[in-house]
Amino acid sequence: MNVEIDWSAFLLVFVAALVGAASIVTFYAVGLRLLVRSGRSPVVSPAEFTDAITVITEKDLRRAAKQAAKAAKKSPLSEGQKTLSLVGAYACFGLCAVAVVAGILIIVVGH
Repeated sequence: MNVEIDWSAFLLVFVAALVGAASIVTFYAVGLRLLVRSGRSPVVSPAEFTDAITVITEKDLRRAAKQAAKAAKKSPLSEGQKTLSLVGAYACFGLCAVAVVAGILIIVVGH
C-alpha cells in the first residue's frame, strides 16, 4: 500500500483556510469597532455558572451600561457619522456571515 500526498493541494487548502480565518476575524473586529464608534457598545448580561467561574455582578453590569451610555453621549461624531459607522458595522458583520456560509457550502457541495 503506497500513500502519496498531493502537496500542492495541501498547500492550497492551507492558504485558503488561513485567508478565510483571517478575513472573518478582521471583518468581525472592524465591525465591532464601528459598532462601538456609532455609540452602540455591546453590554452583555452576566451568565449563571455553577462552577467557580467568576462573572460580573448585576451592579457591575449596570455600571458598565452607564459608562457605555455616558461615552456615547460624549462622542464627537455627528449623527450622520454615527449612522455611517453603524451601517459599516452591519456590512462587516454581513461579510462575516457570507464568508462562513460560503465556507460551509464549499465543504458540503464543493467536494
